[in-house]
Amino acid sequence: MNLKVHYDAEVDVLYLAREGQEEEVVEAYPGLNLELDANGELIGVEILQASLLLKEVIEPLMHKAASG
Repeated sequence: MNLKVHYDAEVDVLYLAREGQEEEVVEAYPGLNLELDANGELIGVEILQASLLLKEVIEPLMHKAASG
């Protein structure tokens, strides 16, 4: 699977997607949208306010990278 990742800092959204035509968006959790194709297959994930939601994951990784 060819997964593309894109972060839009202007709107603070992280996109994870593969090729396909989006037919439906399902809010799986506040700020987490799943994009589905016509067959109901997952083709993308959209994380709103990504810097806030991923802060607890990213900060320890950055600290570890800086000290390693």
